[in-house]
This record gives sequence, structure tokens and C-alpha cells, in this order.
Amino acid sequence: MSNEPKDSPTSEEAENNAADQVEETVTEEINGDVETDNIADFDAAKEQIDGQIAALKEDVLRAQAETQNARRRAEQDVEKARKFALEKFVNDLLPVADNLERAIAAGDAEDEAQKAVLEGVVLTHKSLLDTLKKYKVEAIDPDGEPFDPQFHQAMSMVPNPDVEPNTVLTVFQKGYTLNGRLVRPAMVVVSSAEG
Repeated sequence: MSNEPKDSPTSEEAENNAADQVEETVTEEINGDVETDNIADFDAAKEQIDGQIAALKEDVLRAQAETQNARRRAEQDVEKARKFALEKFVNDLLPVADNLERAIAAGDAEDEAQKAVLEGVVLTHKSLLDTLKKYKVEAIDPDGEPFDPQFHQAMSMVPNPDVEPNTVLTVFQKGYTLNGRLVRPAMVVVSSAEG
């Protein structure tokens, strides 16, 4: 037989007693033994937390909108850079096209000695224009069209009763656009009203 007294509780019984005491305390607090000041403090804290949650939700929505706007702007910038990356290169090539056109205009197709060379220049010019067109470079040749200051640069105005005022009479130099954006305006002579 052991010398332990039978009246001492076991550890399991001690745990059960402690749990019962905690349960009684919680039950008392729930049943109204809690002071009303604690409830008011709780309500105020809850309102403050709800306000903070609402402010954080608004901040998250604003941050998401800013991120989407930044992404959209970046995509537009990349698209513009892609579309117009060739602008400087095109500007450097346009004098070549101009010189080929001058060579064609100066050549004499009837002269047998020049005929082969002129044919080569014409084919080279056509090949250059086809390549430019492939990269969305379009020529502006407004001969006989109404003057458009967005695409034409008037070099002079000449009175001409045979055509409407502000009509392009002569094109000194063709203009060009890249993806619809003006790279170089057409240099033109425009008719004016007789005065």
C-alpha cells in the first residue's frame, strides 16, 4: 500500500477544477457582471477598427487603379516607341528617295545611252518606296488637292484663276508619314485668289 493520502486530488482532477473556475469566470462576465464602461470601450474600439478597415480598403482600391493606369501608360509608351522607332531612320532615308526622283526627272528615256541607267534608277526608287511602305511609311503627293496645313508646307502662293484658291499647284518635295504621323510635310506652291 502506498503512503499517499486518498484526499489529495490527482493532476487530472486539478486541471478539471481549474477549467471549471475559468468557465465560471467567463460565464459571470458574459451574464452581465462586466462593467458597462468596458462595453463602451469595446464599441469605440470596434468603430475605430471598422474605420481603419474601410480606409485600408480604399487605399488598396486606389493602389490597384494606379497600378492599372501605370501599366496602361507603359503599354502605350511601348507601342508608341515600337511604332515610331524608325522615325529618325526614315528621315535619313527620305533624301535618298528625293535624289532618285530627281535623277528620274532629269533622265531622258529616249536616249539609248541613258535608258538602261534610268531603268535601274526607276527600279531602285520603286524598291525603296516598297520597302518604306512595308514599314508603314506613306508618301504625301498632294498635286491638285486642297491645301492641308497639317500635311503641307506652302512655299509660295500664286494667283491662278483656273483653280480654286488654296489648291496645291506644284509639289517641290513630297511629304511622308510614318504610321499616320507626319515625318516631313510636302513642300508645295498653293493657288491664291486673284487680288
